[in-house]
Amino acid sequence: MNFGSFLWSSRLVSYLAVIFSLIGGVILFIIASYDIYHVGTIVFKFFFAEYSHENFHADVTGDIIGAIDLYLMAIVMLIFSFGIYELFIGEIKNVENEKSSKILEIHSLDQLKDKVAKVIVMVLIVSFFQRVIHLNFTSGIDMLYFAISILALCVGLYFLGKGNNH
Repeated sequence: MNFGSFLWSSRLVSYLAVIFSLIGGVILFIIASYDIYHVGTIVFKFFFAEYSHENFHADVTGDIIGAIDLYLMAIVMLIFSFGIYELFIGEIKNVENEKSSKILEIHSLDQLKDKVAKVIVMVLIVSFFQRVIHLNFTSGIDMLYFAISILALCVGLYFLGKGNNH
């Protein structure tokens, strides 16, 4: 075996990234689903078992947004796993046959980075809103900062969507 074939075979070490990012994604899906189940039990207790909670609405909303955040991170892990597999190991035959799975088609490293970056930005936005729910605005300057941060997010989303070419 010459060095070139050894070098070519070494790409198979990327199986580790594929397998463990897939496992990480599944774990995040399970944790987020558990969080939603937990919120469901709290809501059930609130309405049917005389459970009282001071910040019920804000806490339930925050927990659900947190679960959405985890689901988005799980999707990042899945996209990364599929992308690494497609780029370094081989083509996934079933992806090209599915019209709904275009997000999982990765043909270049730049395309993988673009897709992962967009989902990461969405994770950051969801995390931002999860934190904002629990803020108490005490002055006009707090409201101004909040409005500026929302404007910055909107401008960022606009430019992210403007570059959407795949």
